[in-house]
Amino acid sequence: MSSLSLIQQQKLQQKLSPAQIQVVKMLELPSCELGQRINEELQDNPALEESPGTLSESVNETDNDLSSEEDNRYEDEYTNPLQNDDFNYDDYIQDDETPDYTPSYSGVSEDNRDIPFSVGISFGEYLKSQIYLTKMDKPQRHIAKFIVGNIDEDGYMRRSVEELVDDLSFREGIIISEDEMELILDQIKRFDPPGVGARNLQECLLIQLSQKPNSESVRLAQRILEHYFDDFSKRHFSKICQQMSISEEQMHQAVNEITRLNPKPGSAWSGTVYDRHQTSVIPDFIVEHHNGELVISLNNGDIPQLRVSEQYNQMLQDYSQNPANQTTQKKEAIRFVKSKIDSARWFIDAIRQRNETLMRTMQAITQEQKAFFEEGDETNLKPMILSDIAQKTGYDISTISRVSNSKYVQTEYGIYPLKFFFSEGMKNIEGEDISTREIKKGLLELINSEDKKSPLTDEQLVDRMKGNGYAIARRTIAKYRDQLNIPVARLRREV
Repeated sequence: MSSLSLIQQQKLQQKLSPAQIQVVKMLELPSCELGQRINEELQDNPALEESPGTLSESVNETDNDLSSEEDNRYEDEYTNPLQNDDFNYDDYIQDDETPDYTPSYSGVSEDNRDIPFSVGISFGEYLKSQIYLTKMDKPQRHIAKFIVGNIDEDGYMRRSVEELVDDLSFREGIIISEDEMELILDQIKRFDPPGVGARNLQECLLIQLSQKPNSESVRLAQRILEHYFDDFSKRHFSKICQQMSISEEQMHQAVNEITRLNPKPGSAWSGTVYDRHQTSVIPDFIVEHHNGELVISLNNGDIPQLRVSEQYNQMLQDYSQNPANQTTQKKEAIRFVKSKIDSARWFIDAIRQRNETLMRTMQAITQEQKAFFEEGDETNLKPMILSDIAQKTGYDISTISRVSNSKYVQTEYGIYPLKFFFSEGMKNIEGEDISTREIKKGLLELINSEDKKSPLTDEQLVDRMKGNGYAIARRTIAKYRDQLNIPVARLRREV
């Protein structure tokens, strides 16, 4: 027969304070989302209010030096003075910052205050906007929005009509037939960009050809994709010419029609920063040259200064008069007002620490990759990983990861994601450390300059790269080629 017993255990646990959690969340936000988060907090917390001016206007009055002493001040968990009844307003108000406390920010120069926030729309929103240009009725438009929501970032519909019907029935209780779903999907396939909504590459290319002006080369390209797609994808052009009884010139014209098509209709939205033509990227940092020096600034745009409400501080002071005669109701009012003031202070501190952490990290990246920021040449990028910057700044690797995620920097040579500057390294023949990005660039230049009628094999690329000073193995060439989305030599051959 088992018996119950009490066992006393002692455990050591690490626990983040609410203020620390706030800092972590704010650190992950890019500039384009920070303004929205501040507006939400201004609406939710009446003790938080805007101070006259913007962050950009206040930066010239603040010191850009980063104090590790200030950072450590927020590591201890906050203790609430209201945990006992002997609450003293004067002690509380002097305990931290003054009521008109405003954070210190590193700002932007006068020329960069007008950098706009993102005005582009997402790929899904662009497709949904075209639904209202069709003759669909309201129930059909609702289903069309559901279909658009299942189109991936490349513009493909990877799910079957049967799966869409089942999912719509399960999630929203809407029962339609597969034929009805197919009809609505066919209308979406006529949307811009051409090829959107296709189930596979073959269908995507055929949709695009069907929307081109009718010509002999277009009709021939359609026949090739419909009946000889596998042979075409393997570039067996001679075999196709024999089976279709066409000349090499006709085959060349058809291939030109096909190669001008877009295999990923959604790439304008989902590609890298260099491929995005429909949306604008908002830089979080700006790096400029001033008098021969690199100057780093945060792009705070029109984000307002924040301060704790004078009205709420006065309210707290009024409520806390004569603590000996306070009723239960009055104590509850004091607790509510103080909790809002605490929350406002935590929020302001979180933004301040966010900006200081971002600036210190960007300073370390700029120092490490100074040659690139001075000349804009990718081959000057040094091998650099997260731990290098973590060691340089004194932050944890997870902090550097949060900073580099979804953040962009505007340079005189373009806008780059922070992740662009991180890459692994290896040694060249002379024993110098070089970035894998430099190797990939050299590989890409070799392939772009090759004879397309006799493209270089991986073994030949190894020899050419070795001649350029990069001793790398064939499997490494294959790996980098795959990362650059470059097919093998046989598939690069042109007629």
